[in-house]
Amino acid sequence: MSLHHFRGLCASVILILCLGSPAQGATVPTGFAETRVATGLPSPTAMAIAPDGRIFVAQQGGALRVVKNGALLTQPFLTVSVNAEGERGLLGVAFDPNFASNSFVYVYYTTSASPIHNRISRFTANGDVAVAGSEVQIMNLPNLSSATNHNGGAIHFGTDGKLYVGVGENASSPNSPSLNTTLGKLLRINADGTIPSDNPFISQTTGQNQAIWARGLRNPFTFAIDPTNGRIHINDVGEDMWEEVNLGIAGVDYGWRRAEGPDPAGVAGLTYPIYYYDHGQGCAITGGAFYRPATATFPAEYAGRYFFGDYCGGFIRYLSPPNYATATAFASGISSLADIQVHPDGSLYYLARSNGDLVRVQYTANTAPTISAQPANVTVAAGQSATFSVTASGTAPLAYQWQRNGANIAGATARTYTFTTAAADNGAMFRVLVSNASGSVLSSSATLTVLTNSAPTGRITAPTNGTSYRGGQAFTFTGTGTDPEDGNLPPSAFTWRVDFHHDDHVHPFMADTSGITTGTFTIANRGETSANVFYRVILTVRDSSGLTNTSQVDIRPLTSVVRLESNLANAQLTLDGGPVAVPYSFTGVEGVIRSIGVVTPQASGGVNYDFANWSDGGQATHEIVTPTADTTYTAMFQPSVTTTLFSDNFESSTGWALTSGANTAPRGRWQRGDPQPTVFNGVTLQLGSCDGASVNCYITGLAAGSAVGSADLDEGMTSVQSPAIAIPAGGTVTLRFRYYLAHNNNATSADYFRVRVVGSSGTPTTVFTRAGRAGTVVGGAWTTQTVNLSTYAGQTVRLRFEAADAAAGSIIEAGFDNVTVTRQ
Repeated sequence: MSLHHFRGLCASVILILCLGSPAQGATVPTGFAETRVATGLPSPTAMAIAPDGRIFVAQQGGALRVVKNGALLTQPFLTVSVNAEGERGLLGVAFDPNFASNSFVYVYYTTSASPIHNRISRFTANGDVAVAGSEVQIMNLPNLSSATNHNGGAIHFGTDGKLYVGVGENASSPNSPSLNTTLGKLLRINADGTIPSDNPFISQTTGQNQAIWARGLRNPFTFAIDPTNGRIHINDVGEDMWEEVNLGIAGVDYGWRRAEGPDPAGVAGLTYPIYYYDHGQGCAITGGAFYRPATATFPAEYAGRYFFGDYCGGFIRYLSPPNYATATAFASGISSLADIQVHPDGSLYYLARSNGDLVRVQYTANTAPTISAQPANVTVAAGQSATFSVTASGTAPLAYQWQRNGANIAGATARTYTFTTAAADNGAMFRVLVSNASGSVLSSSATLTVLTNSAPTGRITAPTNGTSYRGGQAFTFTGTGTDPEDGNLPPSAFTWRVDFHHDDHVHPFMADTSGITTGTFTIANRGETSANVFYRVILTVRDSSGLTNTSQVDIRPLTSVVRLESNLANAQLTLDGGPVAVPYSFTGVEGVIRSIGVVTPQASGGVNYDFANWSDGGQATHEIVTPTADTTYTAMFQPSVTTTLFSDNFESSTGWALTSGANTAPRGRWQRGDPQPTVFNGVTLQLGSCDGASVNCYITGLAAGSAVGSADLDEGMTSVQSPAIAIPAGGTVTLRFRYYLAHNNNATSADYFRVRVVGSSGTPTTVFTRAGRAGTVVGGAWTTQTVNLSTYAGQTVRLRFEAADAAAGSIIEAGFDNVTVTRQ
């Protein structure tokens, strides 16, 4: 997730000559107007709108602010202690569906105390503040690594009353598909933190992981739920190529890191996004809201449209129902968009992070201009330039005329006005007349203060510009500040910040920190894996008159080339959980931790191969620290050996038993023995022999002999369970068996033969089913079936073979034989 866009790669010194930078307004469609409701919110991350219309804005530093009746309240609703490094902090807020009666407010934040992790907590509101001591911890998510990015954080209640939670993969892509962690997922929990019994992976997981609703996400920083029908759109922030809007579907895998956007196409088992755009248009998808207000004020065609935006692209677009497949531009020119919400009154609100602006967008049709951002007072030193700016909305085109002390300024007819100042300009008043065919509006006046004193000078003495770094390295920053009038500046005049630059966008690393002349920070050794990165240390000093000076230095990475090779031609390996084919090489930052792995077994030239060893002695999948010199890692493979883990031809009793409590059929339960054929209308149902040379096999209705229908499986289910089977970790595990399912023409699809596996979770999971065919007589025929059981590697399992008769008047016969489990 990129939280600050900034271009430029060389160290420089920037003299800031004004006390505040005017906000730049967005360009919105004709007939719409925007108004800045609040500004100066430090590092806003998310917002939620209460049922009574108040707007709660989360700040990364831990404060939850309230905007009430169009004004930002001074006292925060609450302040939680957070770790705000990188992309951590207070990241999400939601209101209980019964807020009007229970006053519950939920937040998602990164804890400050070790072990650092993200937490969902509930607070009780008392008016505009939280009741002291009312925090209830709803869910504590897994401990975080040293990577400070990809935390997700959005939380919303669905139309089903459940709380949905977007959780990032903590910059570790193997987390995304795994059912052994909640990282990289969309979670679904009850309001009290318990797990709904109908979650899709409830039978495959245990504990907190049962909250998983969908997986395969990288960083779902924002998502939205349509309040009219429960439709969910999940925005997933991409890596180097694509940004995604995904349709929320229970139980699916969105594919990170096997796929991103549309690439590669056709990967089995993945759900692809309904919309995506490339990084030529933006860098991080943010904000999501369906236009479904209580009172709609936008034109009727906006009903149900899904609004989203991009942090770097500075735009808001919308997708239209019913397919939500094509984007249409809505607004542009937004400085660091963070979130979008729809107010009950029909307005659209967005958060712009760079200036901490909360902006309201309204539909006004053909209207006279309105001003959303008034010209701001400017303070400069004599001889420097001063810029005045205004943001206005209304029916285009808009015309501008700037005035000085009430008189028009020739040629000053743009949205901004800049000129070079002199001492005589001190105290001059500037305003602008904005007009269109429907009317005009005069802005408030801004005062120019021209100081005769000089701006201060700040200098970073350590680290020096161009210093090299490795991942995990600690740095001390130190600086000085002097002013011609004030002399040496005190620590209170210093503000430090560290930004992490990647390609053409920036991740915050160390937030603004004031009151010190020296400090330390440690380079991340996990998270971003690109070598096109650097850190920028920024110092701003301010003198007693308010003039500032900003200086900066860049520290750049030491890199090395890592090459992955194998003794197997075109071997399939993994890098950070994603597939790569050898030979493969990459340039990485020294000291950054990466993960390399193998796909095992794999085929080459018609021969199966197993992993043997890595040249560095690591396990099949293991972490490496990017070395300080170019290095090759070689994966060695050897021809596969098939190992039989379990085999039974049922010629003797080996510990199979009817499953306790599962046999509901009063007749025809599984028995081991030598069957006799039964015939219905000339079609053989129960076969007269077992598979191949076997004399004994498991048969339903064995006691019937050759009398069809007299003691077949009837009025329920029969289940028989194998002895315990230990499956080693790794490799491909295959279950193979022979079976048949036969029935008369009264059978339905509710009649079946199936196989289930009971693994370490203790919950049986169906791995194969053959259902009956309604209205058809199906004769018995031994059939081979194979099932991949690799997901049970490292577990001890039991197999359950089951058959059921659910239809009145049906005759069901089934059998199975020659069961084997192999590992390759």
